[in-house]
Amino acid sequence: MQNLKVHDISNASGETAHDHVARNPGIALDMDWVMRARANRSAIERRAATLPGRRSVKKDYQAAWLARAISLMDLTTLSGDDTTGRVLRLCAKARQPVRADLLEAIGLPDLTVGAVCVYHDMIETAVDALKGTDLPVAAVSTGFPAGLSPFHLRVAEIEESVKAGAKEIDIVISRRLVLSGDWQGLYDEMKAFRVACGDAHVKAILATGELGTLQNVAKASLVCMMAGADFIKTSTGKESVNATLPVSLVMMRAIRDYYEATGHYVGYKPAGGISKAKDAVTYLALVKEELGDRWLRPDLFRFGASSLLGDIERQLEHHVTGAYSASWRHAMG
Repeated sequence: MQNLKVHDISNASGETAHDHVARNPGIALDMDWVMRARANRSAIERRAATLPGRRSVKKDYQAAWLARAISLMDLTTLSGDDTTGRVLRLCAKARQPVRADLLEAIGLPDLTVGAVCVYHDMIETAVDALKGTDLPVAAVSTGFPAGLSPFHLRVAEIEESVKAGAKEIDIVISRRLVLSGDWQGLYDEMKAFRVACGDAHVKAILATGELGTLQNVAKASLVCMMAGADFIKTSTGKESVNATLPVSLVMMRAIRDYYEATGHYVGYKPAGGISKAKDAVTYLALVKEELGDRWLRPDLFRFGASSLLGDIERQLEHHVTGAYSASWRHAMG
């Protein structure tokens, strides 16, 4: 991890068009491949347990990795009491995620997050607030978070969100299809959602905490990628168990296997429960080791985050000044 310093960071708005990989077009459902998928829980948990215990990166290297984490965030508000004012503050934070003096001090005055993620009703507010930037608006869809509304309404919701200006759609799969082993049904559902998204990128939320086994996570990951998912995502953030390192390892290895077999890139998004800067660095280490440096860019990796940014900003202030500050000094808007 240590081969990255602050001056090496490129942020979301700094990526040029040719930096972005081609979308995953999907492939025909390969049931033999799906049924071969395995997950050795004990080995996976041993591997995941080695990551947090390692000595952390320090000084300029740590600042670089934390700045990279910011550039990979889907800054998110998904609450029943969301208001126009809250979304406007979130978008202001997305445009300038860290206090200007700290960004100047680390040499990244133009650093931004990767995207802003909201419910459908807040898409137009977010799009208007982000005019003049390259920041995309992502919308959760398909009856988020449960995904149990009628199928035609879930498809229509995607289409309405795209029409409203969302460039990315985070869909939720029907967990029952995984739990009952209906892989053809899951493939067909994901395929329909991909078509409804049109030019908007689609992130498939697996809700891994509700899938029962790591083997189910591996199989669901493969099926969604075969059906054309641009990203696979751990969680809605509303489940009792959200992103974990073992689940992330399983999903990343499925992405790697899919890339090696097809040549198609698929992104990864852990969401829910990642609130500390040190945890973000651990996830980035896992991405680097399992998938490689190319996945450490906004078109192939995102954090689903709401509170993570505040802790990273505190760590960056410590890097610049040598002192920790109170959280109120780094408001969300």
